[in-house]
Amino acid sequence: MTATSPAENMQINGDRLWESLMEMAKIGPGIAGGNNRQTLTDDDAKGRELFQKWCEDIGCTMGVDKMGNMFATYPGSDPDALPVYMGSHLDTQPTGGKYDGVLGVLGGLEVLRTIHDLDVKTKHPIVLTNWTNEEGTRFAPAMLASGVFAGMHEMDWAYDREDAEGKKFGDELQRIGWVGDEEVGTRKMHAMFELHIEQGPILEAEEKDIGVVTHGQGLWWLQVTLMGKDAHTGSTPMHMRVNAGLGMARITELVHTVAMDNQPDAVGAIGQCNVYPNSRNVIPGKCVFTIDIRSPHQEKLDGMKARLEAEAPKIAEELGLGIEIEPVGHFDPVTFDEGCVTAVRNAAEHLGYSHMDIISGAGHDACWINRVAPTSMIMCPCVDGLSHNEAEEISQEWAAKGTNVLLHAVLETAVVTG
Repeated sequence: MTATSPAENMQINGDRLWESLMEMAKIGPGIAGGNNRQTLTDDDAKGRELFQKWCEDIGCTMGVDKMGNMFATYPGSDPDALPVYMGSHLDTQPTGGKYDGVLGVLGGLEVLRTIHDLDVKTKHPIVLTNWTNEEGTRFAPAMLASGVFAGMHEMDWAYDREDAEGKKFGDELQRIGWVGDEEVGTRKMHAMFELHIEQGPILEAEEKDIGVVTHGQGLWWLQVTLMGKDAHTGSTPMHMRVNAGLGMARITELVHTVAMDNQPDAVGAIGQCNVYPNSRNVIPGKCVFTIDIRSPHQEKLDGMKARLEAEAPKIAEELGLGIEIEPVGHFDPVTFDEGCVTAVRNAAEHLGYSHMDIISGAGHDACWINRVAPTSMIMCPCVDGLSHNEAEEISQEWAAKGTNVLLHAVLETAVVTG
């Protein structure tokens, strides 16, 4: 984008963006002010329908692939030029906020609305994407559909993923009517940008408007199943118990210790757990839980996984428990494309926004897409770093600034022609 570009001083309509966020939040409301719009539910279908309508209102054409990924295309002046992509996801956690993922999709929509309103022309087409099942809370793993797109998972394997009720991803995608006809992963990209809330406290604490995301943490999800013996809590002597719940507690402590032993730049916790039979007066005979470990350093990530896989069985053996450990999610640390990162940094500097380089602590669709196309991310602060919680909050100003950076990074990459 040159100094004489007609888009030089362009900014998005912050009020319109905020209204769109609040309108989408009406679909799948939570119980405490957030959202419960889990993937492939009826509410997910309603959110998709609204998103499609908004895109078509400004002349976009909508494509959908066999994983349900949605691609709204705004034409460029050169039909042979590879498109510049942007986007995130509309699905939420069961107790999710109104902005996680949704800001990246509706911020992208506001970019297209702004370009449309001001009749700005770009050489490259611009495509806005809603990636299916980013959260992974209903169908593990997270970033499932972008992972298929990037060739990390087979589509048949993804279709066979089951939720807690035994319903399969493929069946539910068909049930809500969002199985597209495009083959997954055939689209080629000039670049992709993903706008997202930070989901951490760093930007707010440092009083920065924008996070220029240079790297993403790698991740392992290890699903652990402990098998003990159901027994009466009142009449079973302590020395005769085979308590799967006690094993889970000790492995929880082990996860914390392993993460602390790898400081800095390492985290770990157990976030999902199910205890069986889950009765007040029955010693748990079975526990199934997921260990989540992350680091931006490959050697630390690999070392933590190896130590957990070696020491957790020892804990189980000491307690007389059976144990199975199954990897259910993984991606290596990510280094985002230098050119795309520079475009984000240039946009923040051009707009006069305070900014800093940052590592994404969470996984995002951009982490997979980075394997098949030049990619980077833009982050805005969120209050107290709180996310995956109905109390998740951002300011209208933060949302607008992040979207303005997205706008200018995309325009620089798509090449303004008029």
